[in-house]
Amino acid sequence: MSDEEEAGDETDAEEPAEEAETEELETVLSEEELDEELDSAEADLEAAETEADLDEVEAQLDDIEDHIENADLPEPDEDDEDAEDPRERLEDRLADLRSELEAERGPYAEDVVEEIEGAKSTVESAEWTDDGREELAETVEAFVADVEETLGTDVSATISTDTDDLAGTLDAAVSAVEAAGLDPDDDAETIAELLEATDNLEAGVEDAEEWDDLETREQLQAQGFYEHVDNTKDYPPEWHAVKTWEQRGRVDMVVLALENFQSNFMEEHCMESLERMGHPDSLDKMKEKAQRRDEAAIRTIGNIGDEEGLDAVLDYVDSDPGLAKPALKSVGKIGSDEATQDVADRLDADDSSVRSLAARSLGLIGDTRAIDPLADTLENDETDEVRASAAWALNQIGTERALEAVRSYADDNVYLVQAEAEKAVENQAEPTA
Repeated sequence: MSDEEEAGDETDAEEPAEEAETEELETVLSEEELDEELDSAEADLEAAETEADLDEVEAQLDDIEDHIENADLPEPDEDDEDAEDPRERLEDRLADLRSELEAERGPYAEDVVEEIEGAKSTVESAEWTDDGREELAETVEAFVADVEETLGTDVSATISTDTDDLAGTLDAAVSAVEAAGLDPDDDAETIAELLEATDNLEAGVEDAEEWDDLETREQLQAQGFYEHVDNTKDYPPEWHAVKTWEQRGRVDMVVLALENFQSNFMEEHCMESLERMGHPDSLDKMKEKAQRRDEAAIRTIGNIGDEEGLDAVLDYVDSDPGLAKPALKSVGKIGSDEATQDVADRLDADDSSVRSLAARSLGLIGDTRAIDPLADTLENDETDEVRASAAWALNQIGTERALEAVRSYADDNVYLVQAEAEKAVENQAEPTA
């Protein structure tokens, strides 16, 4: 190839790059030209009548954004606090136009669907009074009538005070709107009517009466809490109601009062009732309160005696004496051998009353693995009360090996230990295992 041909090829190769640079330079606009572009886009936005027109304006704004980014605009005078930043001013104008563009779009059928689904979610999730459910039924019925009239179709509706039925009806309304295939340009008026109907739906759902809208006494009155309150000297009447429900074995009503009344007085009496009742129906509530280090809840879990409550109290066995003691009592009443090791570890506690309760808890659990640590406690503990508890626990376990560990203390100088040793001797002929 000749030098001339090579030079020609190099020239040809450079031409596209030069053209690209020229095109790039052409897009670098002045501040005045950018304002003109924004003015033009604003005029086109005002004249836009269809979604397609708005799409064209959006494309214009995208181009203008690129032009602003590439523009070589003057920097504001740093010494002049009031000086305007040209780039910031142009970007603000662009942002305003984008906001106006979005405001001009729609409305869309998707907006209608979104609002119906929002109302449906509230219907399903809120807790309604009887009056509130009736109000919801009326609201949904009116909404369905509006949708049917606007779309000229039938909506498969089940109108009742059951919130599941009402939610299903709103799902059917969503299906009707989606099936209509509404176009934002051709059907703008129809969509606007549907949005007006959804506004009424949302307002009706918001106005319907929820439990949270009622004062505590009104809520409990509606749930029959005061049903058996008669003339009584008990004050406040809530106290009398709690005692009445305890006598009737209605744990649910006592728990209801506990959840609703905020006074320390009522909480104390509710917890006393639940502790006396020891009913499994209160277990979930007691486990919840036990997590907050509530001693009464820990004691109540023991009275319930269900293994499902074990984990809620077992952690407190190794806590301070104020919590460890009710926890040890509860663990013993529950009687699960899963707790044996945790309880046996407390035979070495610094507090003698904790050691004593740990021994008694092991006796109630009845796990033979506790025989050796209890025998060691009986032999070596420095506190008479703890030794007596260990002897009692071994008798409770009642196997031959456990009884043998107690019998040798018949002449012990501690009366309670002697008494337990004598019991072990009496049981020698008929050990439990």
